[in-house]
Amino acid sequence: MRGLAVPAAVLAGALLLAGCGGDGAGAADLSVSAAYMPQPVSGSMAAGFLTITNEGGAEDRLTSVTSDAADEVTVHETADGTMREVRALTVPAHGRLVLESGGGHLMFEKLRRRPKEGETVSVELRFAHSDPVRVDMPVKPATYTPPTGH
Repeated sequence: MRGLAVPAAVLAGALLLAGCGGDGAGAADLSVSAAYMPQPVSGSMAAGFLTITNEGGAEDRLTSVTSDAADEVTVHETADGTMREVRALTVPAHGRLVLESGGGHLMFEKLRRRPKEGETVSVELRFAHSDPVRVDMPVKPATYTPPTGH
């Protein structure tokens, strides 16, 4: 009986420590809010904005986006007044990635149709480690300014 006490104590300790990691310390926990697309006024391009919140203890990266509204959706950032496509944007652990006018954003290229105010555009966000997230992005007026400022 005594020979089983030590392995049992080790197992119990390991289970207790595993329970302490239950706060998502080892993985990202992503959610999306404040998504919208300003109604495109001309051409075959549009922008998209949203906030990705990570409640988990590991960072992740937004690596690609697809949508039935456009042939291509790319991830961009704006730095020093210059917009450029990037391979990925980081969603920090216990933090947020805010895609906003004048900063990181989505570019819908080669629109299949021009979305109108009041419609929604579906997008699928893909990440380096997390499962894809589907978002219905409402189309707002071209001059829309969200209450969150992005």
